[in-house]
Amino acid sequence: MKLRLTLLTAAVAAAAALASPGAFAQAKEQFFPLLAYRTGPYAPNGTPWANGKQDYIKMINARDGGINGVKITFEECETGYATDRGVECYERLKSRPGVTLFDPQATGIAFALTDKAYTDHIPLMTLGYAYTSSADGGVFKWNFPLLGSYWTAADILIQHIAKKEGGFDKLKGKKITLVYHDSPFGKEPIPLLQERAKMNGFELGLIPVTAPGVEQKSAWLQVRQNRPDYVLLWGWGVMNATALKEAQATGFPREKMLGVWWAGNEPDVKDVGEGAKGYSALTMNAGGTQHKAVQDIIKYVHDKGQGTGPKDEVGTMLYNRGLIIQMLGVEAVRRAQERFGKGKVMTPDQVRWGLENLSLDQKRLEALGFATMMRPVSTSCTDHMGSMSARVHTWDGSKFNFSSDWYTADEQIIKPMVKAAADKFAADKKLTRRTAADCQS
Repeated sequence: MKLRLTLLTAAVAAAAALASPGAFAQAKEQFFPLLAYRTGPYAPNGTPWANGKQDYIKMINARDGGINGVKITFEECETGYATDRGVECYERLKSRPGVTLFDPQATGIAFALTDKAYTDHIPLMTLGYAYTSSADGGVFKWNFPLLGSYWTAADILIQHIAKKEGGFDKLKGKKITLVYHDSPFGKEPIPLLQERAKMNGFELGLIPVTAPGVEQKSAWLQVRQNRPDYVLLWGWGVMNATALKEAQATGFPREKMLGVWWAGNEPDVKDVGEGAKGYSALTMNAGGTQHKAVQDIIKYVHDKGQGTGPKDEVGTMLYNRGLIIQMLGVEAVRRAQERFGKGKVMTPDQVRWGLENLSLDQKRLEALGFATMMRPVSTSCTDHMGSMSARVHTWDGSKFNFSSDWYTADEQIIKPMVKAAADKFAADKKLTRRTAADCQS
């Protein structure tokens, strides 16, 4: 009887441990907090992005048994794209055992968390958004704007316009107007565009749109009055489709509109259909289900009935971008394990080193199943971005088609601007640049 009671007590204790957050401390698990927004005006864009991230984790666990035997766990926290809710999610999840990194999924949230990341020693991965100056790892030890920033995006858009016009000299006297989300996200490209305007002699117009962007009639009245040669669209969520509808209503040619990579995805154009035909935008990744990584997602996750969202969403632009984001997080853990212990749970500081030492060349991307989806990425202590490339794709009324080869942003323009902005940030925050020894830590 005594033995039976002891066994029963042990079973109850084990069940309680598995049901509690403290179970993570006992288990061999790498925990990814997933900030997301499935509600509000940005939900149509935020949802596939979030689904791709979850599905990649599920696939790695199902296909590979985790990262060198370390199972990946996650918890999603709804932010509604609101900065205060994003900070609440961060504070609630940052102390979970095995915590890896945070992808805030919003520029405003990333700005709010940057100081906290310094204090808490937790990496922030912001693929294609947030502080452009955080590409400078000498100042921003914990920030990783992988694959691109809003300055690289703006520079590439100007390069593309110059190519269409027959050279940078042909930009002189042109009018280029930025229609932007009136938030930190929308304002971030302005310094680069101002620099390009001085260099290339075009007139830069700035038209803010109040978030979330469902009302834009006054903005497009200004466009009609100013008659720019090109409009750059820096929108997100409902703002993008609204802008395309207003452009159609006011007669502004969609062929003269170019968007950032957050304004060039299926939710932005599908409801506009033929009305968006000719509209172009940047992309840092390819859509489609033909990529090996996506095929593995279908095989190991969706065909098993474990998909986070609908199967017909798999392969869309934002879904695939979610896969890329989560792959980079997983590979940062894998890279850290190479130095700190294969098959071990990595600390946030060790993951930071992994993010800082990524080396995903074409051969490695091929092995991961991403070679046809994205460009190689290689980071260092001083370069927390790792790539400055993007392509242009154009909506034909029913789908996006690539309409350019890969562009690379002009380092001669961007690097001095990044360093100057990072130095100012360091001065304002009373930070010192990292030493060579710190880069090895």
